[in-house]
Amino acid sequence: MRKSILSLGIAATCVVGSFSALHASDSGEYVYVESNISAPNGNSIYAFRLGSGGNLTPLPGSPFLTGGAGVQYTGPNLGPFDSDQEVITNPQGTLLFAVNAGSDSIAVFHINGDGSLTPVNGSPFPSGGNDPVSLALNGNILYVANQSGDFARPSTILPNYTAMHVEPDGILAPIGDNTNDSSRPFQATVSVAAGTSPSQGFVVPGANLMFGDDFLGGLLNPFQLDWQGQLHALPSIAMPASEFGATTPRLPLGLWSNPGAPILYVGYVTANKIGVYRYNQNGGLKFLRSVPNAGQGICWIRSNRSGTRLYTTDTATNQVSVYDASDPEFPVEIQTLTLQGVGNAFQISLSENGKSIYTISQRTSASLPAGQGNVLHTLSVRNDGTIDETGTPITFNVPAGTRPQGVAVVDR
Repeated sequence: MRKSILSLGIAATCVVGSFSALHASDSGEYVYVESNISAPNGNSIYAFRLGSGGNLTPLPGSPFLTGGAGVQYTGPNLGPFDSDQEVITNPQGTLLFAVNAGSDSIAVFHINGDGSLTPVNGSPFPSGGNDPVSLALNGNILYVANQSGDFARPSTILPNYTAMHVEPDGILAPIGDNTNDSSRPFQATVSVAAGTSPSQGFVVPGANLMFGDDFLGGLLNPFQLDWQGQLHALPSIAMPASEFGATTPRLPLGLWSNPGAPILYVGYVTANKIGVYRYNQNGGLKFLRSVPNAGQGICWIRSNRSGTRLYTTDTATNQVSVYDASDPEFPVEIQTLTLQGVGNAFQISLSENGKSIYTISQRTSASLPAGQGNVLHTLSVRNDGTIDETGTPITFNVPAGTRPQGVAVVDR
């Protein structure tokens, strides 16, 4: 039997303690972003500490190499860069996981007491597929969405959702060999159709459920999870035709649940709406309604811990929207904030204390000035849940065509 979630957390904390004993008194808010540089062994994690006035300071040693490669593509925007949860941490704030989409692996780091990163022994680890783009953690099980959608690196491997075990020291290990074995209801890997572009795997906290979005396939994929963390695929669900124009592609991008109700929110990126769904304990989804978004190209979604506020990135207009979700089934947009500078808003993350939001803008077009567009923004959250941009944005100096992605936050 697999080790319990509790034992994983205790053991992981003990292991990290050996790396961070000299920094045990350090405290602060640490922010991590993936460079996504596509050169061999070029991918890395930028690490920052939040200081006064909302300003971020790079940590000594940053960026930290992941041992793999990111992705770079200059063709159509849809596909290779449309994903979420590329960088995540465990609840204890002792382990960080990051995708190497260009080399089919997952990097795992110990997070030291001073926020710096030390690679786990053996990192990076095989992702279980081609082009990993999204990660989700449920206890000691890591789920990977392998997109197989890097147009610059075509593959005959089908896109899939894969589960693997996180050992107490952070090492990733396969759960079993029952990959794509349809004779078994639960499997370590479930493949989906070629070209559907899985973009996110979202595990519902406190439930044995995961939802995936096949972005270019226009589908939501519900999964049940067994005691080993293996996946049982339920029937896929298409986007409701009533919410899209007759010629508008029905594309989902961005998944998040309400912490206090069985409600799943889905970004309808081409319709500029949030889809609101109710789910049951078996993974069944019922579409309830959609609510409008004032920005253009709504993509990624986050909730505060109480579930009373939703935050979305609006990619086409480089904005962040705020919703009052006090009634989880009827979120109402109350603010749309345009981010400083140029670029297109992508991934977003909240600090554990709910006082800060960090979001990445990407340089999605060569028409944007060179050296601009790839930016990390720091937003402060007011008492009413609305937001201001504070501090000086961080502009990443990366090779032309590179688009940093993913943002994770650790509070100490």
